[in-house]
Amino acid sequence: MKDLFGPQLHDPLPRPRARSGQKCGLRHEREAMADGAMLVCGVDEVGRGPLAGPVTAAAVILPSRGVPRGLDDSKKLTAAARDRLAARIMDSAIWAVAHASVAEIDELNIYHAAHLAMCRAVAALGARPCVALVDGNRIPRGLGVPARAIVGGDAQSASIAAASILAKVTRDRIMVDFAQQHPGYGWEVNAGYPTPAHKKALRELGATPLHRRGFAPVYQMLCKEQSLTP
Repeated sequence: MKDLFGPQLHDPLPRPRARSGQKCGLRHEREAMADGAMLVCGVDEVGRGPLAGPVTAAAVILPSRGVPRGLDDSKKLTAAARDRLAARIMDSAIWAVAHASVAEIDELNIYHAAHLAMCRAVAALGARPCVALVDGNRIPRGLGVPARAIVGGDAQSASIAAASILAKVTRDRIMVDFAQQHPGYGWEVNAGYPTPAHKKALRELGATPLHRRGFAPVYQMLCKEQSLTP
């Protein structure tokens, strides 16, 4: 699994300008710039809830002009809209995507693993942001740049929304690839989340190396298997 890196902008310094029809605004970005920040990135992660696969984070510095229209919380968008917006973000913004593995999730717990992925995404950017806008109520330790936590930021900040879209699209594609390696769990449609079909397959087929051992349905199934071992 490789981290993905995007192109740098030629002129990233002027304030981003939102297009008409933008669902998420740039108020938080402009406030940071009014305080002296020249580059502001949005940071978000996806994949805290699944029973399998990595947790994925993205960091995005939007272009000074031509912010993609229609940015919004990735959960509110259709898969087609996410794919379309992800392509536009990758073409116009400074961006990076990073992951924390299943082994790291089991070792650190999902909260700290998600924060680790966020730190890796910010570190992988092609430019160092002055301020990071982070979705949620906590700022990851070791982020390496000044940051502001914004609860519900993926529905308020265009930069965070862009990060949520890239993280979601990237992780979904990873899980489709993993579904080919481990058929029967429906990862190509459930992305590893604990749907009834996924939990049923887990009971019938057992756990794969990509299942998170610390998550209750997986842990309980493994304990049951051990109890039945003669």
